[in-house]
Amino acid sequence: MFKMKPLQRSLAALALTAILPLAVLAQGKEPVKVGLVSSKSGVFAQQGEEVIRAVQFAIDEANAKGGVDGRKVEVQIADDEGTPDAGRRVAEKLARDGHNLLIGAIPSSISLALAQNLDRWDAAYFIVASKSDKLTGDTCKPRSFRTNHSDAMDLAMIGEWVKGFKEKSFAVLAADYVWGRDSGESFKKAVEAQGKTVPLSLYVPLGTKDFSPYIAQLKASNVEAIWVAEVGRDAIAFVKQAQEFGLIPAKRLIGHALIQNFMVSATDKALDGTVGTTGYTPEIDFPRNKAFVTAWKARFNRPPTDNEGQAYNGAQVMFEGVKKAGSVKPADISKALRGAQLDTIYGSVTMRAQDNQLVLPNYVGRVKTVDGVLRPVIEQRFEPSLTPAPSPLCKM
Repeated sequence: MFKMKPLQRSLAALALTAILPLAVLAQGKEPVKVGLVSSKSGVFAQQGEEVIRAVQFAIDEANAKGGVDGRKVEVQIADDEGTPDAGRRVAEKLARDGHNLLIGAIPSSISLALAQNLDRWDAAYFIVASKSDKLTGDTCKPRSFRTNHSDAMDLAMIGEWVKGFKEKSFAVLAADYVWGRDSGESFKKAVEAQGKTVPLSLYVPLGTKDFSPYIAQLKASNVEAIWVAEVGRDAIAFVKQAQEFGLIPAKRLIGHALIQNFMVSATDKALDGTVGTTGYTPEIDFPRNKAFVTAWKARFNRPPTDNEGQAYNGAQVMFEGVKKAGSVKPADISKALRGAQLDTIYGSVTMRAQDNQLVLPNYVGRVKTVDGVLRPVIEQRFEPSLTPAPSPLCKM
């Protein structure tokens, strides 16, 4: 019987190792356990559906390539019902069951509730949609990372953008919760700094179905344009009623997170031509985004939406943290990501160490028809250098 010499055995072992799938080589490594907390019900359900789809896509894509850092990615999904109480409850269960890399909530109120409990749950949290400045301000946490644009980033861009506005007077219509109030008050400040006026600010309770009293006030006002910061089904109801009652096109709407794909699709052509902030569109010209868009189209036969792009980006940042840490422990991942330079669908960007804010370029878009589909398209890009300095209230 032929016996292999020690050197031959070593070479044979190396050859075998080279052809083994990564998944086999990774046996014994702890899996990456993701707790996907988003809205399957409630006012944010449509956005939640998109976020869940995109994070699941990122997980499937990673596993098809042998996992993250040679680790299989596992996920558990829970419905936060669009409320902080439900979000906190389901996130805690996921974290305590071991799925302690949390991602996916839409409203800032839920993200704020989750961020305060991360140490207690031994979890880390990746914010993909919530914009409140508090998340990277006075309530910032070392294990909480925002991978989308903050209110402050949007409004810094708006401060530049409004210099080109022809209108002199504006009204605000915003959702009456943390993000909406932040948006409306910040816009008012930015506009007034340009010597323009905001004589009317209306804050509408979440879940409002009848916007006619607010539309009547807006129509009766002498303002030339309206800053709209509404969310989910509320935004859809407002836009439909605004068109029905003639507010559109009589007054120009300017949107903060208004011209999202699902809102455009749900309101026929009411938002055609509307300008506003946009967090992501498929046109972003970087190699990782091109690869993402190609893979997404191959699976879904359409380009990704804004919510899907931002959620996918958040999942990729999480995975980069696992790779950099060589660990699935939230504390290790959090340490590895602070101040890290990351290759993303937005290009090479920095996770700012002072507040765990991903410093991104920002965009203004307009709703247009592309390949027969009405959707937001980027018109202006603002450099990451425009991002405001970290809040002195953030104490890591």
